[in-house]
Amino acid sequence: METVLLYLLGIVIIVVGLALSIGLHEIGHLVPAKLFGVRVSQYMIGFGPTLFSRRRGETEYGLKAIPLGGYISMAGMFPPAKEGASSRTATTGIMQSLVQDARTSSSDTMVAVDETTGEEAVVDERRAFYRLPVYKRVIIMLGGPFMNLVIAVVLYAVLLCGFGLAQATTTVGSVSECVLPATSQQQECGPSSAPAPGLAAGLTPGDRIVSMNGIAITSWEQATTIIRQSASDDLSIVVNRDGAPVTLTASPLLTERYVYDAQGAIQKDSSGASITEEVGFLGIGSASKVVQQPITAVLPAVGDNISRVTHLILNLPQRMIDVVNAAFGPNERDPNGPISVVGVGRLAGEITSLNTVPIVERASALVGLVASLNVALMVFNLVPLMPLDGGHVAGALFEGIRRFFAKLFGRKDPGPIDTAKIIPLTFVVASLLIVMSVILIYADIVKPISIL
Repeated sequence: METVLLYLLGIVIIVVGLALSIGLHEIGHLVPAKLFGVRVSQYMIGFGPTLFSRRRGETEYGLKAIPLGGYISMAGMFPPAKEGASSRTATTGIMQSLVQDARTSSSDTMVAVDETTGEEAVVDERRAFYRLPVYKRVIIMLGGPFMNLVIAVVLYAVLLCGFGLAQATTTVGSVSECVLPATSQQQECGPSSAPAPGLAAGLTPGDRIVSMNGIAITSWEQATTIIRQSASDDLSIVVNRDGAPVTLTASPLLTERYVYDAQGAIQKDSSGASITEEVGFLGIGSASKVVQQPITAVLPAVGDNISRVTHLILNLPQRMIDVVNAAFGPNERDPNGPISVVGVGRLAGEITSLNTVPIVERASALVGLVASLNVALMVFNLVPLMPLDGGHVAGALFEGIRRFFAKLFGRKDPGPIDTAKIIPLTFVVASLLIVMSVILIYADIVKPISIL
């Protein structure tokens, strides 16, 4: 029962963390919008039925039933069809109706309702979003992703400088009993399994490696490199055991191991098969130690996370194909592949229910999970497609470039770009996102990514 409650607690923590992250994302839009004089009629967290709302001034602040999204409603997000014109009557064409609905919704926010009399009054047209200078529109739309970046930096600072990071030491933490090739279907040692060279040499957990072949060892990576390059050679190893030096001789066995990339994922060849290589192997693992990191490690860590998320998004079509093959076939899920909020919730539940892991380590893992979620929200929202923030930024920048060249060549100001015309594309993108979400949720239910 306690394990179930801890599992549910992990899910609740992630839902609350995600809701707060989205709420702060929308504040990133709200604050500069109000500073620049744009009329904001709504600030909402979640979607679906409204659970609670309160009007402060001209803005209604509220919480909706499903706290997995959010928005602010700004006046004049889309310009009228022609300069100085009002909304047009919609046609029966689906795509044309989508465009007109966007303009109508945008113009509706230019109407203010007096709470006392209930009378409507048209808001000053100069307070429309589309009338702002390009740089102000860009600032408003980048405010959301910027808030996610700030959250990620703060959480990474807590994670690295507060909790610390587990690092490999030069102390032996585990010694394998036998050698199993990477491609072996066998999971346990058997009578015919070759004994691990480390065990045969007399290495034991707790031994601190001092030197190898006379070379002083200062890191586990250094020791691993020497072992991998010394297949079938006698390797003289000096360890510190219970405060005294002990000299051992081991002969690394040439065996097949997987090749990993910089993100720790197994590399694949053009046919999709896992790449292996033959290297020296002793069968020993490092004992790890949690070390608090300097503040200078925070931004590189955030940058590395951004790089990984960007790489995933750039290769999203292939990654989604891999997810489909795993969900509907025998393939395993890529632990570094895309995951839905359901999958993130399951991971959080697994983390909090690990009774064998200290509470501090579980808390650290949850902080890292929420930090990574904010990085994903930031990068994803910067994709230059409507309805994402990056789509509005791209539209504003294109308008600025068009006006610059018109002025340069002495032509008439072309006016604002009617971004409502790409609403059909927005509809397509939104539909694809829904389909992708459904597939990921299904995959996270039938074949989830697990830390166990």
